[in-house]
Amino acid sequence: MPPSVADVEDSHISDPKCEFYTNYDCKEILGKGMSSTVRRCIRKSTGKEYAVKIIDVSSEKATEEQARELRETTLREIRILKMMAGHQNIIELHDFYEMPSFLFIVFELAKGGELFDYLTKVVTCSEKKTRHIMKQLLEAVKAMHQKNIVHRDIKLENVLMVDDETVKLTDFGFAYEITDDMQLTELCGTPGYLAPEVLKVSMYDSVKGYGLEVDLWACGVIMYTLLCGYAPFYHRKQIYMLRAITEGRYEFRSPEWDEISEAAKDLIRKLLSVDPKARATAKEALAHPYFQQNLTEESATKFLERSFDAKKKFRLAIVQVRLLVRLLRIRYIPILVAASSVQANPYATRKIRKHIDALAFRIYGHWVKKGREQFRDALFANAVKNDMQRFRKPVMKGDSTPDSSAITVY
Repeated sequence: MPPSVADVEDSHISDPKCEFYTNYDCKEILGKGMSSTVRRCIRKSTGKEYAVKIIDVSSEKATEEQARELRETTLREIRILKMMAGHQNIIELHDFYEMPSFLFIVFELAKGGELFDYLTKVVTCSEKKTRHIMKQLLEAVKAMHQKNIVHRDIKLENVLMVDDETVKLTDFGFAYEITDDMQLTELCGTPGYLAPEVLKVSMYDSVKGYGLEVDLWACGVIMYTLLCGYAPFYHRKQIYMLRAITEGRYEFRSPEWDEISEAAKDLIRKLLSVDPKARATAKEALAHPYFQQNLTEESATKFLERSFDAKKKFRLAIVQVRLLVRLLRIRYIPILVAASSVQANPYATRKIRKHIDALAFRIYGHWVKKGREQFRDALFANAVKNDMQRFRKPVMKGDSTPDSSAITVY
């Protein structure tokens, strides 16, 4: 059995020929992939912390052709990261080292971890928090698209939190620089975030390919998930999920979406447009009223200040203070809810609903995985399963159900 990436790269720590280990001290593992390991590392000369992605490009666990393709893909990722250097919402490349069997990519260390893990902890995000995150993500996408770079794998796991205020897009392994009217045809990405045209290009001859628009679809999926806690197209059978994606079939279910603003829903609709030509661009999304709410409030305040004289402004200030006091009182007054109503419909009250979801994630959070077998969305699935419903019915001859293994996307 061949050694793992982590085992092999440990054997090179004392190798004087490896320039990376001459300049950096490797620490604990932060994450693992099929052919790579991410570790925390420290620059010896400065003591500053970074993250290093160590990629195995040897032919021990893959064919020579696969190893060559992996090397080429990694070098393309490096080139694209250099093109995007300096953007505040794209992960920063610091160093790169190449050996015959391993590649070392040194990034800035995002201590806040993945947005996926953050959402698992908080369950859902407020509109204010979602607006703050999505604005930064769309700024990163806008900058990429201005240079004709498509990411193709935007998802919660690939958005890193530097701190509570700043997020950065990472993992440009599938990123590609397109030219002119070039159309891509490769089926790649993560199933729940795939745009309809990515799936259709391998199904219909009439669909010639896809382009930059796929990144905006993924942004729509992320925004939807941040606001309600589950993905818009989730289904435990992958074939049903992929069918829903191609049809653009999703809904704003009650009660989770009852208190979400219409502006947020409208932006999601524009991002999740099945027709890529009708889908909002990053520039259009950033100009959407959803991101202009705070600016509108500031403009209204300035208008009032210009319109009223000193006496009227004083009266207005008194009214505003009184209103603020009342709102604060309402906010901190405990809500009285009858036990019978909670038993009848525990999800009817927003605060109780969030407590229930938070407790579920606290108890079963270790069960949530990022692979294809288990999804965080499953914790929200409270309907009777289809196979259980079938089991209760008499078994009819010829009764069959599409198997999720009929289509597999990697």
